[in-house]
Amino acid sequence: MEGFAPAISPFRPRAGSLLLLLAADSSAARRSSGASGVGVPRVAWMRVPAEQVGVGFGSTGVERPHLVDQQGITRVPKLDPTISTKRGGRSHGPVINLEVSHHRAVAAVRLLRIEKGKAFVDLLNEKANDSGENEMGYVERTLGFSTRHLEDRDIRLVTVIVAGTVRWKRYLDYLIMSLCSEEKVFREMEPLLLQILRIGFFEILKLNVPAYAAVDENVRLAKVALRPGAGNMVNAILRKLVVLKETNSLPLPKIEGDDRAQARALSIIYSHPVWMVRRWIRFLGKDEALRLMSWNNSDPYFSLRVNTSKGYRRAELVKRLESLQVHYEESIMDEFVRLREGMQAVLQGGLLKEGMCAVQDESAGLVVYVVDPQPGETIVDCCAAPGGKTLFMASRLSGQGKIWALDVNKGRLRILMDAAKLHGLDDMITDIHADLRLYVKESAVQYDKVLLDAPCSGLGVLSKRADLRWNRQYEDLEELTCLQDELLDAASMLVKPGGILIYSTCSIDPEENEKRIAAFIQRHPEFAPQSVREYVPTEFVTEEGFYSSSPTKHSMDGAFAARLVRSMH
Repeated sequence: MEGFAPAISPFRPRAGSLLLLLAADSSAARRSSGASGVGVPRVAWMRVPAEQVGVGFGSTGVERPHLVDQQGITRVPKLDPTISTKRGGRSHGPVINLEVSHHRAVAAVRLLRIEKGKAFVDLLNEKANDSGENEMGYVERTLGFSTRHLEDRDIRLVTVIVAGTVRWKRYLDYLIMSLCSEEKVFREMEPLLLQILRIGFFEILKLNVPAYAAVDENVRLAKVALRPGAGNMVNAILRKLVVLKETNSLPLPKIEGDDRAQARALSIIYSHPVWMVRRWIRFLGKDEALRLMSWNNSDPYFSLRVNTSKGYRRAELVKRLESLQVHYEESIMDEFVRLREGMQAVLQGGLLKEGMCAVQDESAGLVVYVVDPQPGETIVDCCAAPGGKTLFMASRLSGQGKIWALDVNKGRLRILMDAAKLHGLDDMITDIHADLRLYVKESAVQYDKVLLDAPCSGLGVLSKRADLRWNRQYEDLEELTCLQDELLDAASMLVKPGGILIYSTCSIDPEENEKRIAAFIQRHPEFAPQSVREYVPTEFVTEEGFYSSSPTKHSMDGAFAARLVRSMH
């Protein structure tokens, strides 16, 4: 909720003043400037002493009239060149805006950073409070002011808005462009203004936020973060959107024409790259492709795996979740529970820091079932980081045996070993920092089992990785399949005669899965596929005897695994 603030003078305090200036937080008062809902923003400011938070700058703005004609937005409004846009001067502390929607400001800045490749979508992690503080630093540096502290609920809300806006980006951009009178207006729109519009469109169309609130809050953010004229533009576009939504007349493309034209329309409606849509329709059929895209656009499930190596059992984890009032579902796998929401409570409750459990999808756990670690075995995990499968395998060795965790990324290996220590498994795991392809040329050691969880497109985890669909190109598949073949060839050299090679991905694409196994067996006739039927439930076993999980069929991430036995000769 936004904080209440009684109205007093709109004049800015002098530099260094500790005076708190607050403006009325009444939507009716903010709309009193006219039916258009725009006017001089009544903004709340607070000056913070320099010795507390350091040096910052203020900002100024001048109201501009609407720049809208009968056909829609004609151009991006700009300030009069005679008006200075320079900051008012160095102050003793940053300006803290108490009326601008703080979670929307953070979301807008985070979206900017994601587009520049400098941030991930999810704010939820073990240092949630630190994340909130870090985000405030980015907001201040980007917008010129700070907002109030992010509470746990705010962090969750920012994550929902950011993830949803990223998922639906193609759909949102198509509609935004449709409501501009010229495509050029959209193409030349400044990045921050576009992010604010995306947030407003997502809130109105997908979160069902009341129209008046979404319009009012995003208009005010645009006015304060950019300039009054930008707020006018946001106001006009969002109000037009509201009318189109209420009359069920959104200008969406029709699904008609040849296969290519239909795929383009579906890529907009379901907000996926065209190449993915065409590929899935080809391999899965149209109906299944639509179900898959709907799954990718939904809020993801998360799973927790109890750490049995420390003596915990699922019943104890469930009891802790109930004490935290976190709703859960028991998995078909004894070590797992499923969560639709409540991860913030799990993090704040310290369950991960205690080593009681780890965040791991059931699909990844089933890959470990395919490996079937047995006490006394030697196992190498060839692309081990960040280590979820490594830790799960180690926990199933019952203190007997050894796992070598090999990865090319030294920093991620360090994180893996820290997690191993937290879970009480560091004596069972030895890390190897190396490129697998080079390592096998220097090492003569062979192992009972070799797991190659290969780098892949990640097409099975798009519900959790909201930005991944936009970071993948069709051309990536050829490069990835070449790398997968190289890594398979290298991993095969580490398998003892009679040993097992397990190949896995988090992809649902046959080019990365079944076709890689077929090509490998042609190159290496000393290996033969072994059915996974005795290791995983039947519903996950393909006709060829491979493991495959489907987001639409099993309500978990998509994954693949194959067991390959090396002959004794």
